[in-house]
Amino acid sequence: MTELDDYRPLGRSGLRVSPLTLGAMTFGTGSFCADDGAAREIFRAYVDRGGNFVDTADNYSAGRSEELVGEFLRDVDRDDVVLATKYSGPDFSGGEPRSDPRRRSNGRKNMIASLEASLRRLRVDHVDLYWLHIWDGFTPAEEVMAAFGDLVRAGKIRAAGLSDVPAWYATKAAMLGGPPVTALQLEYSLVERAIEAEYVPLAREFGIAIQPWGALGGGFLTGKYTRDGAGTGRLAGPDAAAFRALPEARWAVLDAVREIAAEVGATPAQVALHWVTRWPSTPAPLIGARSPAQLADTLGALALELSDTQLDRLTEVSTVPSPFPHGILARLNAGLPT
Repeated sequence: MTELDDYRPLGRSGLRVSPLTLGAMTFGTGSFCADDGAAREIFRAYVDRGGNFVDTADNYSAGRSEELVGEFLRDVDRDDVVLATKYSGPDFSGGEPRSDPRRRSNGRKNMIASLEASLRRLRVDHVDLYWLHIWDGFTPAEEVMAAFGDLVRAGKIRAAGLSDVPAWYATKAAMLGGPPVTALQLEYSLVERAIEAEYVPLAREFGIAIQPWGALGGGFLTGKYTRDGAGTGRLAGPDAAAFRALPEARWAVLDAVREIAAEVGATPAQVALHWVTRWPSTPAPLIGARSPAQLADTLGALALELSDTQLDRLTEVSTVPSPFPHGILARLNAGLPT
Protein backbone atom coordinates (compact mmCIF):
# COMPACT_ATOMS: atom_id res chain seq x y z
CA MET A 1 0.00 0.00 0.00
CA THR A 2 1.38 3.40 -1.00
CA GLU A 3 1.47 6.22 1.56
CA LEU A 4 2.07 9.94 1.22
CA ASP A 5 5.56 9.49 2.68
CA ASP A 6 6.52 7.14 -0.16
CA TYR A 7 8.61 9.90 -1.71
CA ARG A 8 9.75 9.60 -5.31
CA PRO A 9 12.02 11.68 -7.58
CA LEU A 10 10.50 14.59 -9.46
CA GLY A 11 12.20 14.32 -12.81
CA ARG A 12 15.95 14.81 -12.52
CA SER A 13 15.72 17.71 -10.08
CA GLY A 14 16.77 15.85 -6.94
CA LEU A 15 13.46 16.82 -5.34
CA ARG A 16 11.59 13.94 -3.74
CA VAL A 17 7.85 14.32 -3.48
CA SER A 18 4.73 12.56 -2.25
CA PRO A 19 2.72 10.43 -4.71
CA LEU A 20 -0.13 12.95 -4.52
CA THR A 21 0.30 16.74 -4.54
CA LEU A 22 -1.97 18.99 -2.50
CA GLY A 23 -3.34 21.60 -4.87
CA ALA A 24 -4.30 24.85 -3.15
CA MET A 25 -6.70 26.10 -5.82
CA THR A 26 -9.50 25.39 -3.31
CA PHE A 27 -7.90 27.69 -0.71
CA GLY A 28 -9.23 31.24 -0.70
CA THR A 29 -12.48 32.74 -1.90
CA GLY A 30 -15.07 31.47 -4.34
CA SER A 31 -17.95 29.03 -4.43
CA PHE A 32 -15.65 26.01 -4.87
CA CYS A 33 -13.19 27.01 -2.12
CA ALA A 34 -12.88 25.84 1.47
CA ASP A 35 -13.13 28.52 4.14
CA ASP A 36 -9.91 29.52 5.89
CA GLY A 37 -10.42 27.18 8.83
CA ALA A 38 -11.18 24.17 6.65
CA ALA A 39 -8.22 25.00 4.41
CA ARG A 40 -5.90 24.94 7.43
CA GLU A 41 -7.31 21.57 8.49
CA ILE A 42 -6.83 20.17 4.98
CA PHE A 43 -3.23 21.39 4.85
CA ARG A 44 -2.48 20.00 8.29
CA ALA A 45 -4.09 16.63 7.57
CA TYR A 46 -2.07 16.30 4.36
CA VAL A 47 1.22 17.15 6.10
CA ASP A 48 0.46 14.93 9.10
CA ARG A 49 0.00 11.98 6.74
CA GLY A 50 3.50 12.61 5.37
CA GLY A 51 2.53 14.76 2.39
CA ASN A 52 5.24 17.19 1.33
CA PHE A 53 4.30 18.65 -2.10
CA VAL A 54 2.05 21.75 -2.08
CA ASP A 55 1.09 23.57 -5.28
CA THR A 56 -0.50 27.00 -5.57
CA ALA A 57 -0.49 29.95 -8.01
CA ASP A 58 -0.52 33.73 -7.95
CA ASN A 59 -3.95 33.85 -9.59
CA TYR A 60 -5.75 31.43 -7.26
CA SER A 61 -8.31 33.60 -5.46
CA ALA A 62 -6.36 36.66 -6.59
CA GLY A 63 -3.42 35.72 -4.37
CA ARG A 64 -5.38 34.66 -1.30
CA SER A 65 -4.40 31.03 -1.82
CA GLU A 66 -0.73 31.95 -1.55
CA GLU A 67 -1.40 34.03 1.57
CA LEU A 68 -3.09 31.07 3.25
CA VAL A 69 -0.36 28.63 2.27
CA GLY A 70 2.14 31.11 3.70
CA GLU A 71 0.24 31.17 6.98
CA PHE A 72 0.04 27.39 7.17
CA LEU A 73 3.74 26.99 6.47
CA ARG A 74 4.45 28.81 9.74
CA ASP A 75 3.17 25.76 11.60
CA VAL A 76 5.54 23.27 9.95
CA ASP A 77 9.21 22.97 9.09
CA ARG A 78 9.57 24.89 5.81
CA ASP A 79 12.32 22.57 4.64
CA ASP A 80 9.96 19.59 4.91
CA VAL A 81 7.69 21.02 2.22
CA VAL A 82 8.31 21.13 -1.53
CA LEU A 83 6.56 24.40 -2.36
CA ALA A 84 5.44 25.24 -5.90
CA THR A 85 3.69 28.27 -7.32
CA LYS A 86 3.00 29.70 -10.78
CA TYR A 87 2.88 32.92 -12.76
CA SER A 88 1.07 34.18 -15.90
CA GLY A 89 -2.30 32.51 -15.37
CA PRO A 90 -5.61 34.30 -16.05
CA ASP A 91 -7.40 36.25 -13.33
CA PHE A 92 -10.38 34.24 -12.05
CA SER A 93 -11.27 36.57 -9.17
CA GLY A 94 -14.43 37.74 -10.93
CA GLY A 95 -15.68 34.25 -11.75
CA GLU A 96 -14.80 34.26 -15.45
CA PRO A 97 -11.17 34.27 -16.64
CA ARG A 98 -9.84 37.71 -17.54
CA SER A 99 -6.64 38.18 -19.52
CA ASP A 100 -4.62 41.27 -18.69
CA PRO A 101 -1.74 41.16 -21.21
CA ARG A 102 0.58 42.74 -18.65
CA ARG A 103 -0.03 39.92 -16.19
CA ARG A 104 -0.42 37.11 -18.70
CA SER A 105 2.96 37.64 -20.33
CA ASN A 106 5.47 34.82 -19.86
CA GLY A 107 8.30 37.33 -20.28
CA ARG A 108 11.13 38.16 -17.90
CA LYS A 109 9.57 41.39 -16.58
CA ASN A 110 6.33 39.73 -15.53
CA MET A 111 8.06 36.57 -14.28
CA ILE A 112 10.28 38.46 -11.85
CA ALA A 113 7.57 40.84 -10.67
CA SER A 114 5.12 37.97 -10.17
CA LEU A 115 7.63 35.90 -8.22
CA GLU A 116 8.51 38.79 -5.90
CA ALA A 117 4.82 39.30 -5.15
CA SER A 118 4.32 35.56 -4.58
CA LEU A 119 7.27 35.39 -2.18
CA ARG A 120 5.75 38.25 -0.15
CA ARG A 121 2.37 36.56 0.05
CA LEU A 122 3.93 33.19 0.89
CA ARG A 123 6.32 34.82 3.38
CA VAL A 124 9.29 32.78 2.15
CA ASP A 125 12.56 33.66 0.47
CA HIS A 126 12.33 31.01 -2.25
CA VAL A 127 10.05 28.44 -3.84
CA ASP A 128 11.19 24.96 -4.73
CA LEU A 129 9.43 24.78 -8.09
CA TYR A 130 8.28 27.74 -10.18
CA TRP A 131 5.84 27.10 -13.00
CA LEU A 132 5.09 29.01 -16.15
CA HIS A 133 1.33 28.60 -15.75
CA ILE A 134 -0.04 28.94 -19.30
CA TRP A 135 1.86 29.71 -22.50
CA ASP A 136 0.99 33.19 -23.73
CA GLY A 137 1.47 32.31 -27.40
CA PHE A 138 4.33 34.66 -28.17
CA THR A 139 7.14 34.82 -25.57
CA PRO A 140 10.15 32.86 -26.87
CA ALA A 141 11.36 29.87 -24.89
CA GLU A 142 14.83 31.47 -24.87
CA GLU A 143 13.59 34.41 -22.78
CA VAL A 144 11.65 32.22 -20.38
CA MET A 145 14.45 29.75 -19.72
CA ALA A 146 17.08 32.49 -19.39
CA ALA A 147 14.92 34.24 -16.79
CA PHE A 148 14.39 30.95 -14.94
CA GLY A 149 18.17 30.53 -14.92
CA ASP A 150 18.64 33.98 -13.39
CA LEU A 151 16.17 33.16 -10.62
CA VAL A 152 17.86 29.83 -9.90
CA ARG A 153 21.24 31.56 -9.59
CA ALA A 154 19.70 34.24 -7.36
CA GLY A 155 18.39 31.54 -5.02
CA LYS A 156 14.77 32.61 -5.53
CA ILE A 157 13.70 29.29 -7.10
CA ARG A 158 15.20 25.82 -6.97
CA ALA A 159 13.67 24.32 -10.14
CA ALA A 160 11.53 25.35 -13.11
CA GLY A 161 8.48 23.77 -14.71
CA LEU A 162 6.10 24.37 -17.61
CA SER A 163 2.33 24.07 -17.37
CA ASP A 164 -0.08 23.89 -20.30
CA VAL A 165 2.40 24.51 -23.10
CA PRO A 166 2.62 22.93 -26.57
CA ALA A 167 4.86 19.89 -26.88
CA TRP A 168 7.14 21.61 -29.41
CA TYR A 169 7.64 24.50 -27.00
CA ALA A 170 8.53 22.19 -24.11
CA THR A 171 10.97 20.33 -26.36
CA LYS A 172 12.69 23.55 -27.39
CA ALA A 173 12.90 24.71 -23.77
CA ALA A 174 14.46 21.40 -22.74
CA MET A 175 17.15 21.71 -25.42
CA LEU A 176 18.33 25.27 -24.74
CA GLY A 177 21.02 24.28 -22.27
CA GLY A 178 19.79 26.45 -19.40
CA PRO A 179 18.15 25.17 -16.22
CA PRO A 180 16.49 21.83 -16.89
CA VAL A 181 12.74 21.60 -17.26
CA THR A 182 11.93 19.62 -14.13
CA ALA A 183 8.26 18.88 -14.80
CA LEU A 184 5.32 19.46 -17.11
CA GLN A 185 1.90 20.09 -15.57
CA LEU A 186 -0.73 18.78 -17.99
CA GLU A 187 -4.30 17.53 -18.04
CA TYR A 188 -4.45 13.74 -17.84
CA SER A 189 -7.17 11.29 -16.87
CA LEU A 190 -9.07 8.26 -18.11
CA VAL A 191 -11.11 10.62 -20.31
CA GLU A 192 -8.22 12.83 -21.43
CA ARG A 193 -5.22 10.83 -22.64
CA ALA A 194 -4.03 13.01 -25.52
CA ILE A 195 -0.65 13.69 -23.85
CA GLU A 196 0.41 10.08 -24.39
CA ALA A 197 1.18 10.70 -28.08
CA GLU A 198 3.77 13.48 -27.75
CA TYR A 199 4.31 14.61 -24.17
CA VAL A 200 4.98 11.25 -22.54
CA PRO A 201 7.77 10.30 -25.00
CA LEU A 202 9.13 13.86 -24.71
CA ALA A 203 9.24 13.61 -20.94
CA ARG A 204 10.91 10.22 -21.07
CA GLU A 205 13.57 11.47 -23.50
CA PHE A 206 14.53 14.47 -21.36
CA GLY A 207 13.99 13.03 -17.88
CA ILE A 208 11.04 15.33 -17.20
CA ALA A 209 8.26 14.42 -14.77
CA ILE A 210 4.63 14.87 -15.77
CA GLN A 211 2.31 16.19 -13.09
CA PRO A 212 -1.31 15.49 -14.09
CA TRP A 213 -4.11 17.87 -13.28
CA GLY A 214 -7.77 17.02 -13.83
CA ALA A 215 -7.31 13.37 -12.91
CA LEU A 216 -11.05 13.10 -12.23
CA GLY A 217 -12.05 14.55 -15.58
CA GLY A 218 -13.45 17.75 -14.12
CA GLY A 219 -15.58 15.73 -11.71
CA PHE A 220 -17.05 13.48 -14.40
CA LEU A 221 -15.21 10.40 -13.07
CA THR A 222 -16.58 10.84 -9.55
CA GLY A 223 -19.68 9.00 -10.74
CA LYS A 224 -22.07 11.79 -9.71
CA TYR A 225 -23.55 12.09 -13.18
CA THR A 226 -25.75 9.97 -15.44
CA ARG A 227 -26.47 9.91 -19.16
CA ASP A 228 -29.83 11.61 -18.72
CA GLY A 229 -28.31 14.53 -16.84
CA ALA A 230 -29.50 13.49 -13.40
CA GLY A 231 -27.02 13.66 -10.58
CA THR A 232 -25.62 15.73 -7.78
CA GLY A 233 -22.61 17.32 -9.46
CA ARG A 234 -22.14 20.87 -10.67
CA LEU A 235 -23.14 19.99 -14.26
CA ALA A 236 -26.42 18.36 -13.29
CA GLY A 237 -29.88 19.91 -13.39
CA PRO A 238 -30.17 22.88 -15.76
CA ASP A 239 -26.91 21.93 -17.48
CA ALA A 240 -28.06 18.39 -18.26
CA ALA A 241 -27.78 19.11 -21.98
CA ALA A 242 -24.01 19.12 -21.57
CA PHE A 243 -24.21 15.49 -20.53
CA ARG A 244 -26.42 14.39 -23.37
CA ALA A 245 -23.84 15.87 -25.75
CA LEU A 246 -20.98 13.78 -24.34
CA PRO A 247 -19.81 10.95 -26.62
CA GLU A 248 -20.82 7.43 -25.62
CA ALA A 249 -17.15 6.50 -25.28
CA ARG A 250 -16.89 8.69 -22.20
CA TRP A 251 -19.86 7.02 -20.57
CA ALA A 252 -18.31 3.62 -21.33
CA VAL A 253 -15.22 4.70 -19.38
CA LEU A 254 -17.37 5.79 -16.45
CA ASP A 255 -19.30 2.51 -16.58
CA ALA A 256 -16.02 0.58 -16.24
CA VAL A 257 -14.86 2.82 -13.40
CA ARG A 258 -18.12 2.25 -11.54
CA GLU A 259 -17.97 -1.51 -12.06
CA ILE A 260 -14.42 -1.81 -10.75
CA ALA A 261 -15.21 0.49 -7.82
CA ALA A 262 -18.03 -1.86 -6.85
CA GLU A 263 -15.70 -4.86 -7.16
CA VAL A 264 -13.09 -3.45 -4.77
CA GLY A 265 -15.36 -1.53 -2.41
CA ALA A 266 -14.06 1.90 -3.42
CA THR A 267 -15.50 5.08 -4.86
CA PRO A 268 -15.30 5.79 -8.60
CA ALA A 269 -13.09 8.80 -7.85
CA GLN A 270 -10.60 6.61 -5.99
CA VAL A 271 -10.44 4.14 -8.88
CA ALA A 272 -9.97 6.86 -11.49
CA LEU A 273 -7.23 8.58 -9.49
CA HIS A 274 -5.50 5.29 -8.68
CA TRP A 275 -5.20 4.51 -12.41
CA VAL A 276 -3.36 7.81 -12.96
CA THR A 277 -0.97 7.15 -10.07
CA ARG A 278 0.10 3.83 -11.59
CA TRP A 279 1.82 5.43 -14.59
CA PRO A 280 5.60 5.75 -13.97
CA SER A 281 5.83 9.09 -15.80
CA THR A 282 3.30 10.76 -13.46
CA PRO A 283 4.87 10.69 -9.99
CA ALA A 284 2.67 13.24 -8.21
CA PRO A 285 -0.84 13.98 -9.59
CA LEU A 286 -2.58 17.06 -8.26
CA ILE A 287 -5.53 16.67 -5.93
CA GLY A 288 -7.80 19.24 -4.33
CA ALA A 289 -10.24 19.19 -1.44
CA ARG A 290 -12.87 21.43 0.11
CA SER A 291 -12.97 19.59 3.43
CA PRO A 292 -10.78 17.24 5.50
CA ALA A 293 -13.29 14.46 4.84
CA GLN A 294 -12.98 14.92 1.09
CA LEU A 295 -9.19 14.85 1.39
CA ALA A 296 -9.33 11.62 3.39
CA ASP A 297 -11.60 10.07 0.77
CA THR A 298 -9.27 11.14 -2.05
CA LEU A 299 -6.19 9.76 -0.29
CA GLY A 300 -7.96 6.41 -0.21
CA ALA A 301 -6.87 6.04 -3.85
CA LEU A 302 -3.38 5.23 -2.59
CA ALA A 303 -4.64 2.28 -0.55
CA LEU A 304 -6.37 0.55 -3.47
CA GLU A 305 -4.97 -2.68 -4.83
CA LEU A 306 -6.33 -3.10 -8.33
CA SER A 307 -5.35 -6.21 -10.24
CA ASP A 308 -3.51 -6.06 -13.54
CA THR A 309 -6.71 -7.28 -15.18
CA GLN A 310 -8.72 -4.40 -13.70
CA LEU A 311 -6.09 -1.84 -14.68
CA ASP A 312 -5.99 -3.28 -18.20
CA ARG A 313 -9.79 -2.96 -18.45
CA LEU A 314 -9.56 0.72 -17.58
CA THR A 315 -6.72 1.29 -20.03
CA GLU A 316 -8.49 -0.53 -22.85
CA VAL A 317 -11.88 1.14 -22.47
CA SER A 318 -10.30 4.61 -22.34
CA THR A 319 -7.92 4.13 -25.30
CA VAL A 320 -8.41 6.65 -28.10
CA PRO A 321 -7.15 6.51 -31.70
CA SER A 322 -3.59 7.71 -32.09
CA PRO A 323 -3.23 11.04 -33.93
CA PHE A 324 -1.16 11.31 -37.07
CA PRO A 325 1.55 10.18 -37.55
CA HIS A 326 1.52 7.75 -34.62
CA GLY A 327 -1.20 5.48 -35.98
CA ILE A 328 0.41 5.01 -39.38
CA LEU A 329 3.88 4.65 -37.84
CA ALA A 330 2.62 1.87 -35.59
CA ARG A 331 1.25 0.01 -38.63
CA LEU A 332 4.31 0.53 -40.82
CA ASN A 333 6.78 -0.33 -38.05
CA ALA A 334 4.90 -3.34 -36.70
CA GLY A 335 7.29 -6.21 -36.12
CA LEU A 336 10.44 -4.11 -36.23
CA PRO A 337 12.80 -4.34 -33.23
CA THR A 338 12.58 -1.44 -30.78
